[in-house]
Amino acid sequence: MPLLSLSDRIDAVLPQTQCTKCGYDGCRPYAEAIAYDHEEINRCPPGGQAGIKELAALLDRAEIPLDIGCGQHHPLTVAVIDEPHCIGCTLCIQACPVDAIIGANKLMHTVLPDRCTGCDLCVAPCPVDCITMVPATVEWTEDRANTARLHHQQRQQRLNAAHHESSRLAASTLANKAPLSLAAKSDVATRQQTVADALARARARRRKE
Repeated sequence: MPLLSLSDRIDAVLPQTQCTKCGYDGCRPYAEAIAYDHEEINRCPPGGQAGIKELAALLDRAEIPLDIGCGQHHPLTVAVIDEPHCIGCTLCIQACPVDAIIGANKLMHTVLPDRCTGCDLCVAPCPVDCITMVPATVEWTEDRANTARLHHQQRQQRLNAAHHESSRLAASTLANKAPLSLAAKSDVATRQQTVADALARARARRRKE
């Protein structure tokens, strides 16, 4: 078996939630920044202080407190979609780094809880605020982290093959906050009107409840 590189060993310590809270586009880019660019080891809220301690031991660095500018450490959560209010815009599907959300355009979406890493990247792009993060009923284990890494890699490979360029998850998520028409250049007015009509229907449903 070939020896693991330093970035491989760092990546194995990171939780693989792919949340981008560290400021990088996923756990692997952060691992490479730590290994080769002397990035700090305290920028991973999901890993918390336990993760920092493990990285410090691996790298023979001093253990330092979590950088709260990246976020606070919280127990694992998973995303839940309020399905009656979902308008089928697919923005959450585009934002999910591990393909944990299934659905189709104009059809209800749902989250696969066994795949969800609790990254919460799907929450902000939702135009009708129908996604919430709830406490997970399972612990985040090494096996789940390894599976999440695989799902993320498979997604990145699929996107790269489809678009022939690197996919920047954080940038994609920010772009998804805009109208769905940004996803394509054709028939802009029609696409904008489709989203506007869907939002109006969703708001009307909520007023009746």
